[in-house]
Amino acid sequence: MAATIIRPETDVSELEDLSYDLREKLLLLCGEYDGSVHIGGDLSCADILTLLFQYGMHVDPQDLHNPERDRFVLSKGHAAVCMYITMAIRGFFDYREIVDTYGQLGSAYGMHPCKVQLPGVEVSTGSLGHGLPLATGMALHGRRSGMDHRVFTLMGDGETGEGSVWEAALAAHSNNLGNLVAFIDRNRQLMTSFSEERVKLEPYPDKWRAFGWNVIEVDGHDMGALVAAFDSLPDPDSDTPTVIVCDTVKGKGVDFMEANLAWHAGSLNDKDLQRALAALADGRKAA
Repeated sequence: MAATIIRPETDVSELEDLSYDLREKLLLLCGEYDGSVHIGGDLSCADILTLLFQYGMHVDPQDLHNPERDRFVLSKGHAAVCMYITMAIRGFFDYREIVDTYGQLGSAYGMHPCKVQLPGVEVSTGSLGHGLPLATGMALHGRRSGMDHRVFTLMGDGETGEGSVWEAALAAHSNNLGNLVAFIDRNRQLMTSFSEERVKLEPYPDKWRAFGWNVIEVDGHDMGALVAAFDSLPDPDSDTPTVIVCDTVKGKGVDFMEANLAWHAGSLNDKDLQRALAALADGRKAA
């Protein structure tokens, strides 16, 4: 019988510190990497990934194949480096190895996650709109196998304009997958425009309710609210899938990046790196 995986015992203050650490490490990598990093969308989902890997999920970096582990699917695969670093903070990987090899040919730390190259990554992702269908299939398998773990996925709001997302939403509800939890990084930005200018998603939470989902709306940068939302999840053996719509800001934590279309992706020279680190530190003092 597989050993039971215990969730980390972290409180809100510790999670806020870990989230700050994640953002700082993201900026430092962006300053060293010779190329463009999806820094805007990384910063918008940093608190959500911290919640999942440092608090919510039953996962153990020393026991990767335990069948009782929770599963995670990063649907917005371009935020891979944010996932790598928060997993490194948890003990899965070595942060320095990520910085030294990220995005290089043959590296396990590609610009999108690859499960073949990196143990601990459950699913290879990159093409948008596929994460929820994959997570739905994994949750259905878990349910039919009599297992009680949860399957989590993190989607960007822009990708939920894909039809495959809503087909999966229908299937999850039809199969009573209460063991499925979707987080939405609702930062309201696409690569070159604001999301509502292209595909109007509002009234967004009501759309999910109409598809039969349990909907939780939360400030995606309020760690206390995120923890409360997680703690209110129904039991995995319940019949209704849950979506947590997280209101976020692209580039969160760095004032000149926040809600700025120019920072969907980019690189940081030494001057911009110092400016970004200072902005991050100032924001922490003001909080």
